[in-house]
Formats: sequence, C-alpha cells, structure tokens
Amino acid sequence: MQLIQYITQQTQFLEKSVANTISLLNEDATVPFISRYRKEMTGNLDEVQIGEIVNLKELFETLEKRKKTILKALEEQNILTDELSQKVKNCRNLTSLEDLYLPFKKKRKTKAETARLHGLEPLARMIMSQRVNNLIHTSSKYTSNEVETTEKALEGARFIIAEWINERTDIRNMIRYQLERFGRISSKIIKTKKDDEKAQKFKDYFDWEESLNKIQSHRLLAILRAEKEGFVRVKIDIDKERVIQKMEERIIRSQNECVLQIKLTIQDTFKRLLFPSLSSEALSIAKVKADEAAIKVFSKNLKQLLLGAPLGEKRILAIDPGFRSGCKVVCLNKQGELEHNETIFPHAPQNQAREAVKKISSLAESYKIEAIAIGNGTASRETEQLVQKIQFKNKIDVFVVSEAGASIYSASKIARDEFPNYDVTVRGSVSIGRRLQDPLAELVKIDAKSIGVGQYQHDVDQTKLKKSLDTTVESCVNTIGVNINTASKSLLSYVSGIGPKLAENIVSYRNENGSFTSRNEIKKVPRLGGKAYEQAAGFLRIKNGKNPLDDSGVHPESYPLVDKIAKDNNKKVAEFIGNSALIQKINLKKYITETIGLPTLEDIVKELEKPGLDPREKAKVFSFDKNIKTISDLRVGQLLPGIVNNITNFGCFVDIGIKESGLIHVSNLSDTYVKDVNALVNLQQQIIVKVLEVDIVRKRIQLALNKKTKT
Repeated sequence: MQLIQYITQQTQFLEKSVANTISLLNEDATVPFISRYRKEMTGNLDEVQIGEIVNLKELFETLEKRKKTILKALEEQNILTDELSQKVKNCRNLTSLEDLYLPFKKKRKTKAETARLHGLEPLARMIMSQRVNNLIHTSSKYTSNEVETTEKALEGARFIIAEWINERTDIRNMIRYQLERFGRISSKIIKTKKDDEKAQKFKDYFDWEESLNKIQSHRLLAILRAEKEGFVRVKIDIDKERVIQKMEERIIRSQNECVLQIKLTIQDTFKRLLFPSLSSEALSIAKVKADEAAIKVFSKNLKQLLLGAPLGEKRILAIDPGFRSGCKVVCLNKQGELEHNETIFPHAPQNQAREAVKKISSLAESYKIEAIAIGNGTASRETEQLVQKIQFKNKIDVFVVSEAGASIYSASKIARDEFPNYDVTVRGSVSIGRRLQDPLAELVKIDAKSIGVGQYQHDVDQTKLKKSLDTTVESCVNTIGVNINTASKSLLSYVSGIGPKLAENIVSYRNENGSFTSRNEIKKVPRLGGKAYEQAAGFLRIKNGKNPLDDSGVHPESYPLVDKIAKDNNKKVAEFIGNSALIQKINLKKYITETIGLPTLEDIVKELEKPGLDPREKAKVFSFDKNIKTISDLRVGQLLPGIVNNITNFGCFVDIGIKESGLIHVSNLSDTYVKDVNALVNLQQQIIVKVLEVDIVRKRIQLALNKKTKT
C-alpha cells in the first residue's frame, strides 16, 4: 500500500490504475503487453506512463532496501529507538535518509574521534552551550599527556563540534539550497595542455564559467570529459562568506568567549567537511540530470532511427564502397538472404570503372534487382555518382544508407553465426542492404551505443543508458510486430515475453519443422510456456496463416470475441478483414464486459480494418548536391539537400554528402523559441539547409534550416 501511495503522489495517476499496473508487473507482464492488452486494468495508461510507474517502483524498492540495511545497522549498535526507527521509516528519499543516518555511521578514525578518546567531548559541549565565560581556565582542566596545552584542548573540542555541525540536516540542506540556486561551475585549461592537439576540441571550455543549475547537459558532459582526459580543471563555487554567515546565524546565540571558537569551527567545518562533500554531491546531481537528458535524447533518436522508413521486401544490390580495397557488392533476395557477392574496383588506384559498371549492370539483370543501397562511408559519393550514370534496363532506385555500426555487426557473433563462411566485408555489405529493406530488423543486431545517434554515450551512466535503450528497442519492435517465420534471433529476443533463449528455441523449431502456420503452433516451441505465449502472441505475426487474425495485433485471447461478432452478423471473420463498411456497422457497446472495454474493442476494430499495418513510412529516394564533394567545396549562402543524422538538445547534425556533418544550432532551426528540437526535425528526415559558416581548420560547418524548401 505504501508503494501505491508513493507512486500516486508522484504521478497523480488513479490509485486503481497504479495498483493494477503493479500487480501485472509483479506477475512478470511486460510494459508493451500491459499498455496494449490490459488497457481496462490500467485505465488506458500508455507505455510512457507505465514506464514511469516501473521507474518509481524501482526507486521505492531501492529506498526500502536501504532503510532495512540502516535499521539493521542501528540495531546492531544497540542505538535503535522507536523514535529513530519511525524517522527512518518516514524518509521519502535517499538524501534525507543518509543525512539521518550520518551521525550513527561507523566512522574511520577521525580527528573528532581522537579528541573524544582524549576526553574532550565535555569541553566541546560546554563551548556549544555558549555559557562559559573563562574559556582558558575551563579548557585547562582538559589538558593531559596527550593534550599538552589549552590550545590543543580547544582545537580538539573544535574537531568534535565540527563533526556535530557537519551532521546537522538543516545546515546541510541550507548549503544544498545555496549550491542549487547560486552554485557556479568553471573550467580552466591546464597550462601545459593548452597547445595539445587533442585538447582543441574542448577549446570552448579552456576558460568557462556558468551557473550550475542552468548549464546544458551537453556542456556539462563535455566539460567533465575534458577533465577526465586531463585537459581542464573543474571547480564548483558559491559565495562562501554568505554561506558561513548563514551558518553563524543558525548556531551562534551569545557574545561571550565561546563565539570565537565556534566561528573558527564553522569556517573549518565548511572548508574541510561540508563544502567538499556537498559540492561533490551537487556536481553528481547535475551529472545525473545531464545523463538523463542525454539518455532521453539518445533514446528519442534511436526510436526514430529504428522506426525509419523501410523499403520493404525488395531485391537489393548493396555496396560497401572503398578506394584501394575496392567496393564489396552483394545481392540479396526479398527476404534479405545473400545470393551473390564479389568485389569491384571502380576507383583509384585501380580505376576499373568501366568493368565495374558492366558488372553492376549484369548483376542487376541477373538477380532482378529492384533497388541499390550504397554505404555512406569512404568513397560513398564517388560510388553513388558512378551508379547513377548506369542505364539499367528497368527502373532501379539508388539509396545512400548509413553505415554506422555496420563494422560492429560484421565482426559480431551474431554475424558470424549468420554467415560463418564469409568474411567481415561481405557481412558489412549485407547489413547495409538489409538496413534499406527494414532498418528495425537489422539495427536490433547492433549494440545501440554503436549506431551513432547520441552524444557522450560513453560518458553517461552505462547501466541507465543500457536500460533505456533496451526499453526503446523493445517498444519499437512490439509497436511494429514481428513476422515469426522470417525474424532473426536478435529481433525475436525483443518481443514481449520472449528473450534470447526462447528466440533461439523459436528459430531452431522453425528450422526443424518449417514455417509456423498458426499462432497456436507457437506453443509447441520447447520451454515456451503459457505465460510467455500470453505476453508474446499478440506481437508475433504469421503471414498467410490459417486464421487471418494471426497476421494482426488482435490477441488470441480475443479471438472468441471476434468470432462472436462475426457470427452475430452472419459473416465469417475473413469477410471483416479490410471491409470498413461492414466493420462500421458493429455496435461495440454490445460487446463490453467486465474485462473487455471500449479501448480493447476499438483496437480490435482498427486491426480488422488494416491487419498487420506497418505504421512506418516507405523509404524515399534522395540525392546529395553533385558539386559538393569535400568541405572545401562549401560556400556561405549555398542551399544544399541534406539528411538529419543526429539530434541533440542544442540542435541537429546534417549529412550533406561529405565526411563532416554540419550543425544546425537550435537558434537556426526557427525564428521562434525552440523547446524541443524533435518537434521541428526527425532523424533521417530529408531537408534543405543553408550554409552559414565554414571552419576548414576545425572542420566545423554551421547550417540553418531553410524553412521554405524543407522536404
């Protein structure tokens, strides 16, 4: 019940929706399954909202686990009282919990602990009472062989007082507030590194300062990377005098001799204990926020890339271009299976362009090629221009495809298992061709971090990044649905309820028994039990199966309902498929029950209208400006076609057909304030850009979105 209250307070979701969602999660239901097939239970919560519940549930469980650890530690020390126990149980976040535990933590041997062992704690208490007038006389009573002078006694007492001040929650929270509101972060170049060539990419941060709570995530991550690589020193600062004054106002209550000792202690506590600890904490909090922002952008980009426009089941000739090593050519059938491979050498130093043209023409005719995919790496433009000149007998569209991560895939175990008898160059070419057929099906085989659509992905929390990217991939795969008879193990493993082992079992069963003819047959896969079937069945498609609903998003648990609807209308289920006129006559309210509501019925109707509909757009042909081959060909004012290849919080990067991508800063995306870059541009979108600035030395290109000619 505490968990439900915690989540409802944070989200304002209905208590019933939260309770039911948690119940489903505890039964190992996946987020895609819950959002798609349990709408009545959740109150129609979407994937994002359910994901929020998942995250808050994990936070709560982490907090509760830490509480148990602390309570156990306090009990072992025999200092756990009912009041302290209640305080621990009432903590609502980890920071306040750790502050509460701080005074009771087992400490290493500190200056304060040494002073206690020397019997100076009573003196410290007297000073803190601020009622002692003759402090020298009083402190002389606490001298000993270990504490030789009154000054040593006072110093020891100050160490103990410093520990007390350091443990005061109100003072820690006041300093946290000051850091949050007024803290500043600065970076300075390390003088010996100023002329280091590698340091130049961080030149903007050689002498930088700004408010810690306003710094953009990309800037903070860049500064921290520069510090990690040893080029700059990073410092957090606040108005120390102001903070010390506020500490004095909270602690000092008199004007006697004790005040001087307390003031000295406050300064020491702030400098030695509080500020180092809390400034590091503030920087860590800022880093967490920067990580979250960067991961969010990365996940958005990944989603757009995975849901990129597929060309579909077409026969593809794919080329991985190169100069000296030649261009690796493969021919793929409609299912993406490799039918032929070889290498051509159209460029320098061999310059066998005529032979290459002849070979490509011959392959296109022999394998009935419908489209050509060219990787966008080295020699891409030269290869594209060569192919564009070929007079094919039939119309063949030419596409330039991103190679990002193709080399990672080609050297991976997945690629070796798929093509054990071919080398990495052939596998890379196959990946390029398959990306054109279906980006989602191919890109799921690659570590998402290697796809090249994020910034600072190696600098953020890797556990959080992996979790977010895995969730994104899972969401995309289940949004589209998967053809169980053609999907790879990698693709199947992201289907709700499946995972790597069951995916392997599905492929093995398919290889041994042939294609699945019905969803019911999926139950025969070894180790695929009832729970896995329930979670997965609605997302697995069977083309041309016995039951037309098997190629739709209608879950098998709803088949009897669809049969009843068909029977009530004296029709067969197949007669409803794609028949809008017939579907519109269905009185949905007639079929509402305690477990099936309007949301599920409306989903069923959508699937009957367009079963297995792929929501993605189809791939469009695109050509770069033929006159632009290197950064030296750029001129300010030029209008050029480009493809958005990365999106950040500060703008987007655009491929204009050369090695260097250009940046459209957020200020050059629109004449008005831009809150979300994704609202204006999408990954892989074809746009027209205007060249604003070209820095050949630093290889930087500044662009603007040409609004009138946006495609």
